[in-house]
Amino acid sequence: MTKNRTALLLLIGGLCLPATARAAGANPRTAPAVVAAAEKEGQLTVYATTDQVVAGPLVKDFQSLYPKVKVEYNDMNSTEVYNRFVSEAAAGSGSGDLLWSSSMDLQVKLAKEGYAAEYKSPELDQIPAWANWKGLAFGTTYEPIVFVYNKRLLKEEEAPKSHAEMTKLLQTQKDRFKGKVTAYDPERSGVGFLLITQDAKVDPAFDAAAKAYGAVGVKLYTSIGAMLERIQSGEHILGFNIFSSYAAAKQKKDSSLGISFPKDYLLVMSRVAILPKVGKHPNAGKLFLDYLLSARGQEIVAHQAGLGSVRNDVTGEGTAVATNKAFGTAVKPIPVDESLLEYLDQARRLEFLNRWQKALGTK
Repeated sequence: MTKNRTALLLLIGGLCLPATARAAGANPRTAPAVVAAAEKEGQLTVYATTDQVVAGPLVKDFQSLYPKVKVEYNDMNSTEVYNRFVSEAAAGSGSGDLLWSSSMDLQVKLAKEGYAAEYKSPELDQIPAWANWKGLAFGTTYEPIVFVYNKRLLKEEEAPKSHAEMTKLLQTQKDRFKGKVTAYDPERSGVGFLLITQDAKVDPAFDAAAKAYGAVGVKLYTSIGAMLERIQSGEHILGFNIFSSYAAAKQKKDSSLGISFPKDYLLVMSRVAILPKVGKHPNAGKLFLDYLLSARGQEIVAHQAGLGSVRNDVTGEGTAVATNKAFGTAVKPIPVDESLLEYLDQARRLEFLNRWQKALGTK
C-alpha cells in the first residue's frame, strides 16, 4: 500500500500507549448509547485529505479509547474525496462514515445538497459558532494561511509581512522571482480554489496581486508537499497560500524554511467534517466526530498533529486562543457556512477563473 490515495487499515488497538500518555484533555462526552452502537458496528471508514502520517496520533488515540472500532483511514486529495463520495452515493453502494476535508466549500456543498446527517455533538458548546453550520458541517482545526520562503535565498527582513508587501516585492524584483514563486493551482485543486477566492473577497488589491503573480510566472501545484519540497531545494524562493501546519512540520526538520504570517489579514482555514447519510457505520462516525471535537482530541490536533485547535478551552501553542492573541483583528477565520458556495456556482466559478487567467496572462 502507498502512503496516499489508498485505504490504510489501522488495526492498532493493542499497540497504543496508555490514554494518559497521549492526551491531557477531557474524554469525549458521547452518549453511552452511541458508544455502544458504534462498538457493535465495529468499523469506521474515514475519507480524509489529512495525510495519514499527520492523522496517525489521532487515529491511534481514538483506538486506545475504543478498541472495538476498527478504523479504515483513506488518505486522498480534496477533489478525490468529493468525487469518490458523490460517485459512491449515486451508486447506492454506501460510502465513508465521516468525510474530513480541507476543501471547506465542497464539504458545505455536500451538506447543503442533503448528503450530510444532522448531529448535535455534545462537544459543540466549546466550538466557535462560525465552525458549526446547522449541525451538518463542523470545523475541526485552526490553520493560518501563510507565506513560506527559503531563508538561504531570501533574508528574513526581506520576507513579505503582508499581502501588499508580497505584491510590491514581486513588482519591484521581477527578474529575481521569475519562476521562483509557488502556490496551489486553483483550476486543479479544490483547496487552492477556496483559498484564492477568499483572497479575492478579503483583499481590495487582489487584482494587482494576481497580476504580480503572473508577471513572475507563478508555478502552480496540486500538492502542498511538492511546493514545500521545491522551496526547500531552492527551485522556488517563496510560496503563498500555504498551510502553516504543514510548513511548521517541515520547518522542524529544515531550519532553512521560513514562515511569515501576513499582518494585514491572516486567513484561517478549518478542516470540515461531515457525517454522510449513506455511511454504513453512522454511530462510529458520530463517535469519531465527537472525539475530533473533544478536549482530548483537540489537544492532539494542536500538539501532536500540529493542525491547530479550534476549541475555546484548549490553550498553548497551535491553538485558536494563541493565534487570536498574537494577531488580533487581522485573523480572518473562513466561516463554515453558505458563503463558501458563492464561487461553486458554475457561472461564478468560470467567471473567477477567467479573471485569474487574464491576470496571470495565461489567457
